[in-house]
Amino acid sequence: MKRLSILSILCLAIFSANASGGIYNQQIEASAFSFRTVKNNAFNAGEKLTYKLHYGVIDAAEATLEVKKSEKKINGRGLYRVVGLGKSVGSFNWFFKVDDHYESYIDEKGMFPWIFLRRVNEGGYKINQDYTFIQNKGKVKEGEKEYKAPTNVQDMISSYYYARTLDFSNAKKGDVFEFDSFVDGEVFPLKIKFLGKETVKIRNGKYNALKFSPVVQVDRIFKEEDDLQVWISDDANKIPLLAKAKVLFGSIKMELTDYEGLRSEISKIKK
Repeated sequence: MKRLSILSILCLAIFSANASGGIYNQQIEASAFSFRTVKNNAFNAGEKLTYKLHYGVIDAAEATLEVKKSEKKINGRGLYRVVGLGKSVGSFNWFFKVDDHYESYIDEKGMFPWIFLRRVNEGGYKINQDYTFIQNKGKVKEGEKEYKAPTNVQDMISSYYYARTLDFSNAKKGDVFEFDSFVDGEVFPLKIKFLGKETVKIRNGKYNALKFSPVVQVDRIFKEEDDLQVWISDDANKIPLLAKAKVLFGSIKMELTDYEGLRSEISKIKK
């Protein structure tokens, strides 16, 4: 069942409680390896974003994404601990209960993940995933399983934060930005197409925005590659303001309802 978790493609998925951090304590050998450095002017620890998800005309769920400073390090490297939580609300809770939790431990300098935790419970459909990213060796481990993956590969949550560090200042309509993400045991090339600048109105105001279309796989969820569209704030923060998805079973919309701890001033249009 992927009716709500399809928004994981945006790395804004609906998120479960109580993920275990057991794999966090292991040391990952990373000597004599040169990690990349990514300039990040988009976010800091302390940022918290709150979203409401609508299924058709129904308020279906609420989700938060919060960036925290991790108290621990891996190989002496500082980490952001990003936590995504989501729960179904109102009448939707009676027939399709959602209680999810995502965590990503992201390298502060390289903007790639070391640890990814996923606990999904959506209408009885459950997923438990604990991934260890051995970035210097091109590997991802899940228990005894080991997968090959390119260096700097992202997870579902870190993809969103890495994308916010990309420079869109000279982007032209139709430009495509691409990087690799590791999802459900496979490397998935995540592509986002720039569609131009727009003004977007949501519940808490009107904003100057950049419009993108993540290129999705056409399958039992989507009919067309551009059935998912996202508007992000046209400022240094680059936070998603609104997402709309046309799917085979209806439509889904997610909009920003609150924010705090932003690094820069947001592009909200003042009256």
